[in-house]
Order: sequence, then structure tokens, then C-alpha cells
Amino acid sequence: MSDAVPAERPPEAAALHGRVLALRDGLERGLIGASGLVERLLIGLLTGGHLLIEGAPGLAKTRAVKRLADGLDGSFARIQCTPDLMPADLTGTTVWRQDSGTFEFLQGPLFHALVLVDEVNRAPPKVQSALLESMAEGQVTVSGVTHRLSDPFMVVATQNPIEHAGTFPLPEAQLDRFLLHVVVDMPDEGTERAILDLVEGELTHHAEPMPTRLTLAEVRAAREAALATYVSPALKDYLVRLVAATRTDAAAPDLRAQIEHPASPRGTLALMMAGKARAWLHGRDHVTPEDVTALARDALSHRIGLTWRAAAEGRTARLLIDELVRRVRAL
Repeated sequence: MSDAVPAERPPEAAALHGRVLALRDGLERGLIGASGLVERLLIGLLTGGHLLIEGAPGLAKTRAVKRLADGLDGSFARIQCTPDLMPADLTGTTVWRQDSGTFEFLQGPLFHALVLVDEVNRAPPKVQSALLESMAEGQVTVSGVTHRLSDPFMVVATQNPIEHAGTFPLPEAQLDRFLLHVVVDMPDEGTERAILDLVEGELTHHAEPMPTRLTLAEVRAAREAALATYVSPALKDYLVRLVAATRTDAAAPDLRAQIEHPASPRGTLALMMAGKARAWLHGRDHVTPEDVTALARDALSHRIGLTWRAAAEGRTARLLIDELVRRVRAL
């Protein structure tokens, strides 16, 4: 699977774009039927954003992140969240070295370029707060001392929607720090059959290695190129109208009445940056309305809260955002 590279793109930029597409192809070969998840992982990588992946057990959420780590020449850490986890288990801690008579800071797993936080809703609130600082500021504070994290630094968190015992739902402020909230659905029968063949082949042979490993310098260069993608004034107006429809009655008053907490301007910024990365991945130098509509559900649904009446009637934020996209049209 490859996208056309614009002819006017300089050779160095075209080569970089080709390497990112090779990374995408390698991810898709090891993740059957997960092209949407793969695209969103790369969007997070290209924007410096963090992802929350939600899905039932066994849907290759952890596998996807590990395979992404295999395609990056950077450090990787996995944190398995449990109710007894402590903030120091993520950030690291200061220890006393008796031989030297000094305190030494031992870095925790957050000091890696890519961090997988498995079952994040099992982590207690203090741990979630420590994670929030790292995601929002790119730093952690231990014993009053601030330590900068890696650049690039990307958190991919997963959560299981079917269990509630021993979990701590993420607060709204924490959810808002995720660029995208990706929901992974169950595969159809044809996809599941292909998954069986893939896994059986990996059991009898070694798993196919990633075709390329991007250096961190290449990731930073690709991010710079992606975020330079052009957004027209008309498309910016469309972005603003779409997100503002969660706050005002101008576009869809019946839908607005179902929203208790609307999306803030951070939602507009997230959708614009994600659209830039998607356009760049598809070989375009400008963002189109299709980029916006394709990502609106994942970029905005976790940033709004429904009224109790809407929730009681079985409405969901994702379906409401889909309806807003249908109502608010690009000019």
C-alpha cells in the first residue's frame, strides 16, 4: 500500500515520506484489518500527540504498539497498570547512595521515547496525575526537581471497556490530553480468518521483521514536515464551526441540547493537527474536508460530556459527533 508522492516534493522530503510509508506498510502486514489504528498511531507520532486505544481483550492493542516500537530506533517501555501502582513506578525515584554520600535520581519508564500504558483505567488517581504532567508538559517532577523527558515522547494508553471492578475512570482533564481516542471493534469473519493464518505462521516461523526503523531524527523531521501542511482559511472556518456546534445552537440546537460539557479550543487544535498529519501521510500538501471528517469522531468524542438524559436514552458521544459531521458541512 503506497500513496503517491507529489512531484514537487524535494528528493530528501520524498525519501523521508517513503520511509514513513514503509513503516506504515510494515505495521499493516503485522496487524490484519487494523489500517485505521495504524493510521492513527502514525498521526500521533507525526504530531507529538498521545493516543488512548479502547477495545475488548484480544484485539491486538498491545501488539500494535509493540510493533510500532520495533519500527522506531528509540527506547520503549510498557507499564502494566494495577490499583497498587505508585507514581514513582512511572516517574522514577531519588535514592541515597551511601558510598558517595549523595542522592541519585533513578529514571522510571516514562523516560523513553514510546511508552505503552496498558489498562490505564486501573491506575489510581495519583498515578494518573503523574502521567498527566508527563503528557501535558513533557516532564516529571520528583522530590521538587523537574526532569525533562525524551524528544520525541509519545504515550499510548489502552483501556478495557468491559470491566469496571478495580478501575478508576479517567477524569475529563486527563482524557482531554489525548490527541485521539481510538475504539477498536471486533473483526469480521474474513479478517479473523486472516488473523489465524498470520499467527499460525508466526508460531512456526519467526514473525516478519519491520522493513524499516526510523531514527528519532527522522521522526522529528517527519513531524516538522507534516505540521507544515497547508490549511486554507475556509477549512479553518469549517473546523471552528464544527467544534463550536458542540457549544452553540447555531448549527444543530437539538444535538447541542444533549451536550453537558462541550469541546474546548484544544479540540479544534487537535483536529487540525491530526488532519495535517493525515494529509501528509496521503501524499498531499494541503488538508481537505475529508481529513477532518475522517478524524472528527476520534478527535472530539472524548472531549464532550453528554447530559444525563442523553446518556439514559442510550446516546453516545461518538454517534453524536458523527451526526454533527453530517449536519455541519464544509463550504
